[in-house]
Amino acid sequence: MLVFKFGGASVKDAGGIVNLVNVVKKYDGNQLLIVVSAMGKTTNALEKLTRAYVDRDEEVHAIFDEIKKYHYEIIEQLFEPSDSVFDDVANTFVEIDWVIEEEPHDDYDFIYDQMVSIGELVSTRIVNAYLNKAGIKSQWLDVRGYIHTDNTYREGVVQWDKTRAAISSEIPALLQKGHVVTQGFLGGTSENFTTTLGREGSDYTASIFASCLGAESVTTWKDVPGVLNADPKFFKDTLKFDELSYSEAIEMTYYGATVIHPKTIKPLQNAKIPLLVKSFTNPDQPGTVIKENGRNEFLKPVIILKHNQVLVSLSAKDYSFISENHLSDIFGMFAASHAKVNMMQTSALSFSVCIDLNEDRFKKLLHLLGKDFNVKYNEGLTLITVRHYSDKWLNELKTGKTILMEQLSRNTIQMVVK
Repeated sequence: MLVFKFGGASVKDAGGIVNLVNVVKKYDGNQLLIVVSAMGKTTNALEKLTRAYVDRDEEVHAIFDEIKKYHYEIIEQLFEPSDSVFDDVANTFVEIDWVIEEEPHDDYDFIYDQMVSIGELVSTRIVNAYLNKAGIKSQWLDVRGYIHTDNTYREGVVQWDKTRAAISSEIPALLQKGHVVTQGFLGGTSENFTTTLGREGSDYTASIFASCLGAESVTTWKDVPGVLNADPKFFKDTLKFDELSYSEAIEMTYYGATVIHPKTIKPLQNAKIPLLVKSFTNPDQPGTVIKENGRNEFLKPVIILKHNQVLVSLSAKDYSFISENHLSDIFGMFAASHAKVNMMQTSALSFSVCIDLNEDRFKKLLHLLGKDFNVKYNEGLTLITVRHYSDKWLNELKTGKTILMEQLSRNTIQMVVK
């Protein structure tokens, strides 16, 4: 039994969905659980729609119409007007109509999850319908009834015992009847509200299913040939890894490598299930295998960029030293704001930290910190992480940049730059 994950780039248009079906055909005879993300840049568009709704922007209906138009144009290229997928998609979009007819809920993260989740629900309806149209028997599954989370909206914490029981008791029988198509990125609460697992969380969804089902492997289908040492959008002559160990993959994702969601590896490592990262445009190529004893050959350093960063510097209002008690209070505020710490540094009188910029969470964080600390911050920064570095590469990366904070260890250097 295999688990496949197809990201948004792989299903961004009608040709992508046809290609997905052709990839699936290559695995005839296998039981497949297929996890699919929202199409193309739909998640970004739904985020824009959510913000417009919360801000009472008059463009909210125009934004929603564009999202629907994009999907219906794809459907029209793949199906006959009489096919039931048109009604299935329309009925799914109605969930957003219901939301935007009401006054905004107080909790932005709650609204976000209820609206942005529609992207995956629609994409899987379309993919499942086209698989069946192509003669490949598959069943659509609402993941929210199987991946159970707490009420931490936008970063749902998986309730593993309940999730494992639901998946292991019901999914194997469904797979006996044909493939299963379900949504990445989503979960459900005990009150039947939708949660999301964090941006790019579809990889994590695939690993949850794989670990609960004892899958042979997980394959995540990407627009790159495998795991590369750097993002080809920013660096030339990138190098593909044939193999990586779980531990190295965890380090890379922790520092922000976007090819795999940070939480993906641990469930697979616990169950010793290999993760394959392969190209959906060249599915016969081997890609990268991440496994227990994977070889780590670093002919070039691993370079990871995280954009849209904020460097926050704190000092006590009474000019006292930054003590352990201060740090305990500070981290409590970061946890309460759901702010992700990517790098930190402490001196006698100050504490500096680099975090992802999320406007709503950052405003909350500043409010909390400002009660007890002097706060300064710089926005619009980039965090560069280099693993297995050499002086030559570091000199090239530093050229033309202002370094605001830097840390060095045996294997890794991090720099906050502008």
